[in-house]
Formats: sequence, C-alpha cells, structure tokens
Amino acid sequence: MELFVDRIESEIGEIVVVTDGKSLVALDYADYEPRMRKLLGSRYGDFTLTHLSNPGGISDKVRAYLSGDFHSLDDIPVNTGGTPFQQEVWQALRTIPAGTFVSYKELAQKVGRPTAYRAVGMTNSLNPVAIVLPCHRVVGANAALTGYAGGLERKRWLLRHEGAALF
Repeated sequence: MELFVDRIESEIGEIVVVTDGKSLVALDYADYEPRMRKLLGSRYGDFTLTHLSNPGGISDKVRAYLSGDFHSLDDIPVNTGGTPFQQEVWQALRTIPAGTFVSYKELAQKVGRPTAYRAVGMTNSLNPVAIVLPCHRVVGANAALTGYAGGLERKRWLLRHEGAALF
C-alpha cells in the first residue's frame, strides 16, 4: 500500500500528514511517528510512505488552522479505519466547536453510551487523525487537562490557540 506523506513545521513541532490519495488517514507529530507507523501498520500491513507536497490541499488547510482559521479543517475527508464504535467517537469529535471542550463523560453521552466514558477515553488515545478530529477538545472531569497522545503541552497549546476558556 502506498501512502503519501507531507511534513509541516509548526509552533508545536513538526506535524506529519498522511493520506491514501483520497482521504487523510493519519496526522501526528514527528516525535510520535513510531506510534503513527505502528497504527498504520496495524491497519494496512505493509505500506510505503511517499513524499507528496500538500496532498489533496490538506497541508495548506492544517497551516490555515495553525494561523487561526479554525474552520479550515471542517471539510477534510478522513478515513480512520477502526471499529464502528471508534469511528462513531472519532466523528463525534468533529461536532465539538473550536474554542470549547467537553468531558469524556459528555462525549460518551453524545454517542449514546453514557457509561462508556472509559472506552471513549481509550478510543480518543487511538485517534489516528489528531487536530482534524479534535480529541484535544476532550478533557477530564472538572475540566482537568488529562490525556493527549501528542503530550499535554500540545493539548494546552491547541486549546489556548482556539481560545478555550479552560486555563
């Protein structure tokens, strides 16, 4: 399987964008690239990453988000793979507006599984498309800053960047 990769320099480190030629299949941080490759390997088996500048215009849309256009990511097609439950949780992330946040419990309620907040948290930790599927907008009880596969400092930066009244 050939996948296409681009890299974006940003204030929160190098961002790695991976597409299948049609949809975004991974977005992660360069220092978490081994984790990203492992998730891609679980999904695709053998794959190669071929550099392609701005695949499908996605890199430019991520740059626009980083420059303050929080709606630039809204129409990026994503292909996450995963179980039906995971896909439901990941798609529900897109309903959380920029500058706001929900708890894991509230997200579990959004997907019709009010007692499954731990499963929602685990699913968030496996989100293959950071930022575009904004798992950084999910916080712990009492708005506690918890869990982010890219590191809590990045989560804090993303929330502040969006103007979330959390900190």
